[in-house]
Parts: sequence; structure tokens; C-alpha cells
Amino acid sequence: MRIMGLDVGEKRIGVAVSDPLGWTAQGIGVIRRDQPRAQIMEQLKKLVREYRVERIVVGLPRNMNGTLGKQGQRVLDFAREIGAELELPVETWDERLSTASAEKVLLSADLSRARRRKIIDKMAAVIILQSYLDSRFRS
Repeated sequence: MRIMGLDVGEKRIGVAVSDPLGWTAQGIGVIRRDQPRAQIMEQLKKLVREYRVERIVVGLPRNMNGTLGKQGQRVLDFAREIGAELELPVETWDERLSTASAEKVLLSADLSRARRRKIIDKMAAVIILQSYLDSRFRS
């Protein structure tokens, strides 16, 4: 079963998918948020069909104390819309520090700032999805 992971930001949505066995996450792209909602949903639908996705995991930004802020609420609302529009189960996953972790990985790879900016959202989606996949196998 393939699972899609999303890192939903204000400007971009990082997208990752699992391998068919659900063991590893691979980044597949970024969707810009500066387009109509219908276009964003159509792009997600296309990826769901192309990769035969059966479940979606959306990174939920929480404050360090565990509470939900404004961005967290916006992500929850967006996750509900995705579930209704794509008719797939959608789960949220604590994404605290996923972008910071992605930045750290990209810095250690010695990528330029411009290159990091282009792929950080996709890398954050990979980290969110891989964390979710790992938790399933620990249970």
C-alpha cells in the first residue's frame, strides 16, 4: 500500500510517497500554493492516481508545548478538504522540527542556499512520511 506524505506550508506543499511495501519514503515534488485550490487538488489527484496512493499523511505543525497554533489549524482544515476531495483516509502526523531536520540534512550535504530552498519542502515531506512509516513497524 502506497502512502503519500505532505508537508503543507504557506507557499508550498512538499510531497513524498512510500515504496509499494510502505517501508521507505521518496520525495517526488512540490506543489505551489499560489494557485487556485481546484488546481492544487487536481495536482494531488493526479499524483494519487499515478502512484496508486491509498492513504495520505499530512504533517501537523504544533507548537513546542504541543498546542495547535493558527498554521496548525489551517493544516487541519486543509487535511479535511483533501480527505473529502480525494476520498482517501487522511491522518495527521506531528511534524515538529521536520523542516529543521531537513535543513540540517541539506546543510550536511553541502548544498547551496538556493538549492536548499528549492528542495527543503520535499525533504520535509520525506522526513514526515518516513517517521510515520517507521512508527508503524515499531508497533
